[in-house]
Amino acid sequence: MNAVDLALVLAVDGSPSVTYEEFGLIAGGMAAALREPSIIAGLIGGPAKASLCSLLLWSGAGAQEVITDWTLIASAANANAFADAVDNMPRVVKAGQTAIGEALLASLTLLSHIPDTPSRQVVDVIGDGRSNDGIAPGPVRDRMAEAGITINGLCILHEEPDLQQYYTREVIGGPGAFALTCADYAAFAAAMKQKLAREIGTPIV
Repeated sequence: MNAVDLALVLAVDGSPSVTYEEFGLIAGGMAAALREPSIIAGLIGGPAKASLCSLLLWSGAGAQEVITDWTLIASAANANAFADAVDNMPRVVKAGQTAIGEALLASLTLLSHIPDTPSRQVVDVIGDGRSNDGIAPGPVRDRMAEAGITINGLCILHEEPDLQQYYTREVIGGPGAFALTCADYAAFAAAMKQKLAREIGTPIV
Protein backbone atom coordinates (compact mmCIF):
# COMPACT_ATOMS: atom_id res chain seq x y z
CA MET A 1 0.00 0.00 0.00
CA ASN A 2 1.20 3.51 -0.78
CA ALA A 3 2.24 5.65 2.17
CA VAL A 4 -0.38 8.36 1.47
CA ASP A 5 -3.50 8.47 -0.66
CA LEU A 6 -3.01 11.93 -2.19
CA ALA A 7 -0.28 14.52 -2.68
CA LEU A 8 -1.99 17.87 -3.34
CA VAL A 9 -0.34 21.14 -4.39
CA LEU A 10 -2.47 24.25 -3.92
CA ALA A 11 -1.00 26.72 -6.44
CA VAL A 12 -2.45 30.18 -5.84
CA ASP A 13 -2.29 33.25 -8.08
CA GLY A 14 -0.63 36.15 -6.27
CA SER A 15 -0.28 38.44 -9.31
CA PRO A 16 -1.41 42.10 -9.22
CA SER A 17 -4.78 41.31 -10.83
CA VAL A 18 -5.70 39.87 -7.44
CA THR A 19 -6.27 42.79 -5.05
CA TYR A 20 -5.31 42.48 -1.39
CA GLU A 21 -8.97 42.17 -0.44
CA GLU A 22 -9.43 39.43 -3.05
CA PHE A 23 -6.28 37.68 -1.85
CA GLY A 24 -7.74 37.62 1.65
CA LEU A 25 -10.94 36.07 0.29
CA ILE A 26 -8.90 33.38 -1.48
CA ALA A 27 -6.93 32.55 1.66
CA GLY A 28 -10.00 32.54 3.86
CA GLY A 29 -12.07 30.55 1.38
CA MET A 30 -9.40 27.89 0.95
CA ALA A 31 -8.96 27.62 4.71
CA ALA A 32 -12.71 27.32 5.27
CA ALA A 33 -12.94 24.54 2.69
CA LEU A 34 -10.01 22.68 4.25
CA ARG A 35 -11.68 22.87 7.68
CA GLU A 36 -14.90 21.28 6.44
CA PRO A 37 -15.46 17.94 8.23
CA SER A 38 -16.34 16.23 4.94
CA ILE A 39 -13.10 17.43 3.32
CA ILE A 40 -11.02 16.36 6.31
CA ALA A 41 -12.76 12.97 6.27
CA GLY A 42 -11.84 12.60 2.59
CA LEU A 43 -8.21 13.52 3.16
CA ILE A 44 -7.78 10.94 5.93
CA GLY A 45 -10.39 8.37 4.88
CA GLY A 46 -8.59 6.52 2.09
CA PRO A 47 -6.73 3.21 2.33
CA ALA A 48 -3.58 4.88 3.69
CA LYS A 49 -5.59 7.13 6.08
CA ALA A 50 -3.39 10.12 5.18
CA SER A 51 -2.68 12.75 2.53
CA LEU A 52 0.06 15.31 1.91
CA CYS A 53 -0.69 18.95 1.13
CA SER A 54 1.49 21.91 0.17
CA LEU A 55 0.87 25.56 -0.67
CA LEU A 56 2.55 27.43 -3.54
CA LEU A 57 2.11 31.13 -4.28
CA TRP A 58 2.97 32.35 -7.77
CA SER A 59 2.96 35.44 -9.94
CA GLY A 60 5.20 36.21 -12.92
CA ALA A 61 8.28 34.43 -14.24
CA GLY A 62 10.73 33.79 -11.42
CA ALA A 63 8.13 34.63 -8.76
CA GLN A 64 7.08 31.36 -7.14
CA GLU A 65 7.31 30.72 -3.42
CA VAL A 66 6.55 27.58 -1.43
CA ILE A 67 4.56 29.00 1.48
CA THR A 68 3.95 25.69 3.25
CA ASP A 69 6.00 22.63 2.32
CA TRP A 70 4.62 19.10 2.33
CA THR A 71 2.42 18.66 5.38
CA LEU A 72 1.10 15.28 6.49
CA ILE A 73 -2.66 15.27 6.98
CA ALA A 74 -3.44 12.18 9.06
CA SER A 75 -5.85 13.70 11.58
CA ALA A 76 -8.34 16.52 11.98
CA ALA A 77 -5.73 18.40 14.00
CA ASN A 78 -3.25 18.13 11.10
CA ALA A 79 -5.87 19.38 8.65
CA ASN A 80 -6.83 22.34 10.82
CA ALA A 81 -3.19 23.31 11.34
CA PHE A 82 -2.62 23.30 7.58
CA ALA A 83 -5.83 25.32 7.10
CA ASP A 84 -4.50 27.88 9.58
CA ALA A 85 -1.29 28.18 7.54
CA VAL A 86 -3.34 28.71 4.38
CA ASP A 87 -5.54 31.28 6.12
CA ASN A 88 -2.48 33.27 7.18
CA MET A 89 -0.35 32.90 4.06
CA PRO A 90 1.82 35.96 3.44
CA ARG A 91 1.79 37.58 0.02
CA VAL A 92 5.52 37.28 -0.50
CA VAL A 93 5.82 36.95 -4.28
CA LYS A 94 6.87 40.11 -6.11
CA ALA A 95 4.30 41.82 -8.27
CA GLY A 96 4.47 40.49 -11.79
CA GLN A 97 2.49 39.06 -14.64
CA THR A 98 0.60 35.75 -14.74
CA ALA A 99 3.06 32.91 -15.40
CA ILE A 100 1.00 29.72 -15.18
CA GLY A 101 3.64 27.63 -16.95
CA GLU A 102 6.19 28.69 -14.34
CA ALA A 103 3.70 27.83 -11.59
CA LEU A 104 3.29 24.35 -13.07
CA LEU A 105 7.07 23.89 -13.20
CA ALA A 106 7.35 24.93 -9.55
CA SER A 107 4.56 22.47 -8.70
CA LEU A 108 6.40 19.72 -10.56
CA THR A 109 9.52 20.48 -8.52
CA LEU A 110 7.48 20.22 -5.33
CA LEU A 111 6.06 16.89 -6.44
CA SER A 112 9.55 15.58 -7.15
CA HIS A 113 10.34 16.03 -3.44
CA ILE A 114 7.34 14.26 -1.92
CA PRO A 115 8.46 12.62 1.34
CA ASP A 116 6.14 9.62 0.84
CA THR A 117 4.74 7.64 -2.07
CA PRO A 118 1.20 8.83 -2.97
CA SER A 119 -1.49 6.94 -4.83
CA ARG A 120 -2.39 10.16 -6.68
CA GLN A 121 -0.69 13.48 -7.41
CA VAL A 122 -2.88 16.55 -7.98
CA VAL A 123 -2.08 20.20 -8.64
CA ASP A 124 -4.77 22.83 -8.04
CA VAL A 125 -4.19 25.94 -10.14
CA ILE A 126 -6.24 28.81 -8.73
CA GLY A 127 -6.29 32.05 -10.69
CA ASP A 128 -8.22 34.83 -12.40
CA GLY A 129 -6.39 35.26 -15.71
CA ARG A 130 -4.60 33.77 -18.69
CA SER A 131 -0.88 33.13 -18.66
CA ASN A 132 0.96 36.11 -20.15
CA ASP A 133 4.53 35.64 -18.94
CA GLY A 134 7.24 32.99 -18.90
CA ILE A 135 7.00 29.60 -20.55
CA ALA A 136 3.68 28.47 -21.99
CA PRO A 137 1.67 26.20 -19.69
CA GLY A 138 0.61 23.70 -22.36
CA PRO A 139 3.92 21.82 -22.81
CA VAL A 140 4.50 21.64 -19.04
CA ARG A 141 0.94 20.41 -18.57
CA ASP A 142 1.50 17.71 -21.18
CA ARG A 143 4.71 16.56 -19.49
CA MET A 144 3.00 16.34 -16.13
CA ALA A 145 -0.05 14.56 -17.52
CA GLU A 146 2.18 11.96 -19.16
CA ALA A 147 3.67 11.32 -15.71
CA GLY A 148 0.19 10.64 -14.32
CA ILE A 149 -0.14 13.97 -12.50
CA THR A 150 -3.59 15.58 -12.54
CA ILE A 151 -3.81 19.36 -12.98
CA ASN A 152 -7.18 20.90 -12.11
CA GLY A 153 -8.25 24.53 -12.30
CA LEU A 154 -10.42 26.90 -10.31
CA CYS A 155 -11.12 29.91 -12.51
CA ILE A 156 -12.31 33.17 -11.00
CA LEU A 157 -14.27 34.85 -13.76
CA HIS A 158 -14.64 38.46 -12.58
CA GLU A 159 -12.20 39.78 -15.21
CA GLU A 160 -12.17 37.07 -17.90
CA PRO A 161 -15.60 35.43 -18.36
CA ASP A 162 -14.19 32.82 -20.79
CA LEU A 163 -11.28 31.80 -18.56
CA GLN A 164 -12.60 28.26 -18.10
CA GLN A 165 -12.23 27.61 -21.82
CA TYR A 166 -8.63 28.80 -21.69
CA TYR A 167 -7.85 26.60 -18.68
CA THR A 168 -9.48 23.62 -20.39
CA ARG A 169 -7.38 24.15 -23.50
CA GLU A 170 -4.03 25.18 -22.00
CA VAL A 171 -3.78 24.35 -18.28
CA ILE A 172 -5.64 21.30 -17.01
CA GLY A 173 -4.64 17.73 -17.84
CA GLY A 174 -3.94 14.27 -16.53
CA PRO A 175 -6.28 11.63 -15.10
CA GLY A 176 -9.77 12.99 -14.46
CA ALA A 177 -8.76 16.64 -14.90
CA PHE A 178 -11.43 19.33 -14.63
CA ALA A 179 -11.82 23.11 -14.32
CA LEU A 180 -14.45 24.69 -12.10
CA THR A 181 -15.47 28.33 -12.04
CA CYS A 182 -16.74 30.90 -9.60
CA ALA A 183 -18.27 34.16 -10.73
CA ASP A 184 -16.34 36.31 -8.27
CA TYR A 185 -14.32 36.20 -5.09
CA ALA A 186 -17.40 36.22 -2.88
CA ALA A 187 -18.32 32.82 -4.33
CA PHE A 188 -14.83 31.41 -3.94
CA ALA A 189 -15.22 29.46 -0.68
CA ALA A 190 -18.16 27.41 -1.95
CA ALA A 191 -16.36 26.68 -5.24
CA MET A 192 -13.20 25.64 -3.40
CA LYS A 193 -15.15 23.23 -1.22
CA GLN A 194 -16.78 21.72 -4.31
CA LYS A 195 -13.41 21.39 -6.01
CA LEU A 196 -11.70 19.70 -3.08
CA ALA A 197 -14.64 17.34 -2.59
CA ARG A 198 -14.47 16.28 -6.23
CA GLU A 199 -10.70 15.77 -6.09
CA ILE A 200 -10.80 13.82 -2.87
CA GLY A 201 -13.85 11.81 -3.91
CA THR A 202 -16.03 12.74 -0.95
CA PRO A 203 -19.70 13.79 -1.14
CA ILE A 204 -20.52 17.45 -0.54
CA VAL A 205 -22.58 17.86 2.63
